[in-house]
Parts: sequence; C-alpha cells; structure tokens
Amino acid sequence: MSLDLPAIRAARARLGDLVVTTPVRRWEDEALERDVGPGTEVFLKEELFQRTGTFKPRGALTVMLDLTSEALARGVTAVSAGNHAIAVAYAARVLGTTAKVAMPRTANPFRVDRCRQLGAEVDLVQDVHRAFARVKEIEEQEGRTFVHPFEGPRTALGTATLGLELVEQLPELDAVVVPVGGGGLCAGVAAAVKLARPSCRVYGVEPEGADTMRRSFAAGSPQAIDAVRTIADSLGAPHAAPYSFALCRRYVDELAVVSDDELRRAMRRLFTSAKLAVEPAGAAATAALTGPLLDRLRGKRVGLIVCGANIDPATFSAHLAAAPA
Repeated sequence: MSLDLPAIRAARARLGDLVVTTPVRRWEDEALERDVGPGTEVFLKEELFQRTGTFKPRGALTVMLDLTSEALARGVTAVSAGNHAIAVAYAARVLGTTAKVAMPRTANPFRVDRCRQLGAEVDLVQDVHRAFARVKEIEEQEGRTFVHPFEGPRTALGTATLGLELVEQLPELDAVVVPVGGGGLCAGVAAAVKLARPSCRVYGVEPEGADTMRRSFAAGSPQAIDAVRTIADSLGAPHAAPYSFALCRRYVDELAVVSDDELRRAMRRLFTSAKLAVEPAGAAATAALTGPLLDRLRGKRVGLIVCGANIDPATFSAHLAAAPA
C-alpha cells in the first residue's frame, strides 16, 4: 500500500464525517511572544476537538474500515493507556461491532470509564507490557482483530490525514511540531507534511521518561524501554515498531525531548493563554516550542499539534498546581 498524497486524500474522503476537520488558530499572546520572539508565528492545530478527544479515531477507523464483514462480526481488540482504546471503542460502535481492550491498571479512570460508556469491554492488567501480552491472548482465544495503537500502513495513512489537513489549512508553514509516543501520529503527519510541503521542517517531541524513538534513531533500529516514566502516559509506548520507525526516520528532521515539568508548564500556558484544557501529551508540542526547540523555531511560522485532552478535572488541576513557576 502506497503512502502518497492521492492515497491520503482518498483515506480522508472514506472517513467522511466519522472524523471532523479540526480547527487551526493563530495563538496570539504577549507572554508567549516575549518567550518565543516577536517574529515567531504560532498556530495551534486543535485536534483535541476531534471525536473522542484525540487524533486516534483517524488511524483506528482507517484500519477497521478495511475489515471484512466476518472480521467485524468477530470484533476487535486493542491495547492502550486510554486514548487508542477510546477510539477503538468509538470505531466499533459506529461500525456495528464490539471491542475488548487491554489497559494498564494505572490508566486514568476517566479514560477507562469512557471506554465502557462507548460499549467496550475493558480488561485491566498490571502494566503496558502485560497489556500487549494480554491482547495477543484475546486475539488468539476470541478471534478478534488486533487494532494496533501506532504501527502499520493503514494507521499511518489515517494519521497522515491530519498532516495533510494542517498544511492545506496553513500552506506557508516553516515547521510542524508533533508529539511522539509509539510513532504512529508522527509517522503519518511527517509523511503528509513532507509530501505536500518538502521545505517544511518536522520536529517530533517525546517525554524524557518514554524516549523510545530517540533511542531508536540513535541505534538505527526500533528499540524498547523497560518502563514508562512520564506523566504523558498516552505517549508512553514501551517500544518503537518497524513501519512507523522507518517513516519517522525518513521524514522527521529532528527529535526533541521534554521533561514532565516542561509538560506541566505548557499545560498551564495552554490553559491560561489559549484557554485549552489538555492532557500532558496535548502540551508536548508547546513544551518543545518554549524549551528545546526555542532557538530553531525563532522567527518561523510554526504549527503545533495539540493532540488530545482526555483527562479528568482532578488530575488536570493537580498538574497545573505542580507546574514550576
């Protein structure tokens, strides 16, 4: 299957109104301008307003729309800290099938409840490594189709619809900053951006406690980590995978890494200035803009992917309270 602009456009047309075209907004704020420089123009791609609250339905639906009627009748399964599980539950509902998802016990209760509200059966296990093992058991025992959270050509094709959407909304961008978990979002977005606007630079950003892609770039092959240690749990992939790694390696210009405190500060800035209440992953691009990528992006027209907002009020408030001054 080719990943080119006609294929991406066809995928978006096929998704139809099962996903929405999310807004882009110029972020104008005096404090932000002081930090990033008066010549820097910042635009927010507000994917947090996507159905289910994150970008995830783009990939999940692109995979599931290709399932046969027999496969749909058997149902699907997924592994996730929450956002992908929610998206798969949503996709199962709108496509008339069932979902059984494996989630770590540490998953945010808000996300677990949302999965169940959408009709999914939730199997809570010890950690994300055990969740991957459990989903294999479900696949073998029940005949359900595994919808991977970040790997595979159709997943990347789905996330590429977000990248193409962005550059069509903002044709003159100099740079795009994309959060990286397992790499599925970054792979698709980076491919679409580079295919449509080769001169636009693409930066991926990971949390320090889940830097699987940075390790993979350094090693030249997909790598794993022993544990996820970040508040950005939806970016906490335990390993990179071949297809998404290869796309990121080909199309991403540079990777940046941010700390949990930088994520908290970015969450607070987005809340107080842009009036967006996001989960830590949703603040990753902002954290990179005002942190490790500050000098590279100064004076540029920059698009930030605000990828999600599935967080409960108590946890959100605690992160803001803990954000350093």
